[in-house]
Amino acid sequence: MAWNDPQWGNDRGGGGPPDLDELWRRFNQRLNGLTGGKKVGGGMPGFKLPGGAGLLVLLALLVWLASGFYIVDTGQRGVVLRFGKYVETTQPGPRWHLPYPFESVEVVNTEQVRTVEVGYRNSVKAKVLSESLMLTDDENIIDLQMSVQYTLKDPEDFLFMNRDPDETVKQAAETAIREIVGKSKMDFVLYEGRAEVADRATKLMQSILDRYKTGVAISKVNMQNAQPPEQVQAAFDDAVKAGQDRERLKNEGQAYANDVIPKAKGVAARLAEEAKGYQQRVVANAQGEAERFRQIQVEYAKAPQVTRERLYQDAMQQVMSSTTKVLVDDKQGGNLLYLPLDKLMQATGAAPTQPAATPTAADTAVPAGVRGSDAMRSREREARP
Repeated sequence: MAWNDPQWGNDRGGGGPPDLDELWRRFNQRLNGLTGGKKVGGGMPGFKLPGGAGLLVLLALLVWLASGFYIVDTGQRGVVLRFGKYVETTQPGPRWHLPYPFESVEVVNTEQVRTVEVGYRNSVKAKVLSESLMLTDDENIIDLQMSVQYTLKDPEDFLFMNRDPDETVKQAAETAIREIVGKSKMDFVLYEGRAEVADRATKLMQSILDRYKTGVAISKVNMQNAQPPEQVQAAFDDAVKAGQDRERLKNEGQAYANDVIPKAKGVAARLAEEAKGYQQRVVANAQGEAERFRQIQVEYAKAPQVTRERLYQDAMQQVMSSTTKVLVDDKQGGNLLYLPLDKLMQATGAAPTQPAATPTAADTAVPAGVRGSDAMRSREREARP
């Protein structure tokens, strides 16, 4: 019915409300004109509804059509079903489908993180032993609890291939973790390999769920607790403490070795260098003395007497350079003269800055007629106190 109809608002008496029956009759006439002059309602001249029932039917039709509108939020997907059969998956935004009973829609949150607990419920202390007790490869029993977080990657598989998605994920998680623990040693699961066990369990669970077409994507596996059974917990604590003590002692020994060994190597290297230097010094001195002796031998062959006297004087100079007492013999062979140079120097208050003066040639000169035995006697007298 057109709202710009010139008869709109005019009644049979003028000034009253419009006649709904008249409006409905005109609507039927126009509808018959659109259908080629055929009568609507199986040959009947049109629908005859009393009062405002036609308008109510029209409003009910509009409400029924409007019931097909729905909104899919961000992170969700709409699964449209026609008579219970999958039709399509709609993306976020305002959408419309044929109203009930022709089509229906299931809105699924694909970004929501769902959690499944294995071996406990709500709290780690509330254990479920039938799920948490597992046998390891070395025939030990461990008590393991974990939680599995997952999201949805295929809404169609999630809705139609699962009767109970949480139970499916829990059973897949229990199957995967039992298989991995059964192939691992107890110490590996309890201590150093917990992260690796969780990673392997994640991959194995995802493989199982993909094989079943569950539409589930595993996000993370959290190892909440892994320990021996309570009946043997004390014994395992003692074993762990002993292992920790062993590691501590090993570390202390290694630290002591790291401190002592470098020092010992340094001392050894220093002694080796000192020995090498001493060797080179002794060899050089020996070579120098040998060369000096060869030179003296050559000079001795040329002038034996002069060389002998010179050697004697050098020896006396070397011997008496460290003493402050001087004994002087005269040419007549009388008493020896004793010169207490140290006392004389103390008396004068002059501290010696150099070794005592070496006797001059006049003081230590040996008479020309003294040879051989006289020289020896002079040396013996000098040696006496």
